[in-house]
Amino acid sequence: MSELQKIVVGIRSSNLSKSQTNLLIQELLKQDSNLNESIFDIKTIKTTGDVHNTHRLDQIGGKGLFIKEIEEQILSGKIDIGVHSMKDVPAQDSYPDLDIICWMQRHKTNDALISNSGKSLMDLPAGSVIGTSSIRRRSQVLSLRKDLSIKLLRGNVDTRIQKLKNHEYEAIILSLAGLARLNLDHLVTEVLEHNLFLPAACQGAVGVQSLKNSEVKKIFAPINDLKTQTECMAERRVLKTINANCNSPVSIYANINKDNISLKFEMFDHQGNKIFKKSKKDLKENYLKLCDELGEEIINVVGQKKINELDNLKSDFDYTP
Repeated sequence: MSELQKIVVGIRSSNLSKSQTNLLIQELLKQDSNLNESIFDIKTIKTTGDVHNTHRLDQIGGKGLFIKEIEEQILSGKIDIGVHSMKDVPAQDSYPDLDIICWMQRHKTNDALISNSGKSLMDLPAGSVIGTSSIRRRSQVLSLRKDLSIKLLRGNVDTRIQKLKNHEYEAIILSLAGLARLNLDHLVTEVLEHNLFLPAACQGAVGVQSLKNSEVKKIFAPINDLKTQTECMAERRVLKTINANCNSPVSIYANINKDNISLKFEMFDHQGNKIFKKSKKDLKENYLKLCDELGEEIINVVGQKKINELDNLKSDFDYTP
């Protein structure tokens, strides 16, 4: 690719998307001295998920709405790549001609609680209002504290924090990685550990998407993190096997340690009851087999019909004890 040729990058208009893209470009420049920042043309794209920022995601089509317009612009040739928070990318691929060509090194995967009072999740007074837009996080809160109220919280990270400061909520739950990338992790009251709050698939991971046969793939190859790629592909494979989506009350975390890969999985109902929990481990080269075994076990125990029913919350999102 000639030095003068532009790479058009499509991203959401949020500060987090801009920060993640800047980190990506800086990482590239460190690896390849022949590149310079001027070849990247950043184009912000309003996605359906951003436009409809007061609605429940599951009722307007799910988190795929945060990437749909970006994917369409890659397919039409208006942009070369999209930069995504990978937990917003559905496990079921929408377009077979697109591929994740690069995985940035994953940040910490935890969720984080920010409270006005400085109290932790277990110390918040009964009836305290918790803000989230995630059905998974909603179920996890209810599994621990059915005496707390839950209220829908939409908008970008800055908007959500402002709503907390305005005392519309006593506490909110956000991704620790997102807060860290915005240099806002000093606001965190409590990092929610995995034993209480297992994360969503691909939480903390950022991916670069392009056409499968795109020439830009070789430019990003030096910064592709194979550990992150394998862990996230494992998490996505389990979700795909059980036909779960971004709206499912499902947590999964894959972790490679030396030659081994471990999988941790939890599924809840919408009342916060844990209906399936499993940990599995194998050699990392067997990760596909491990994922398929776990997926089949979930289907056998829970049932595909029940999993499909859990993909959407039929009742009101807001909860009052």
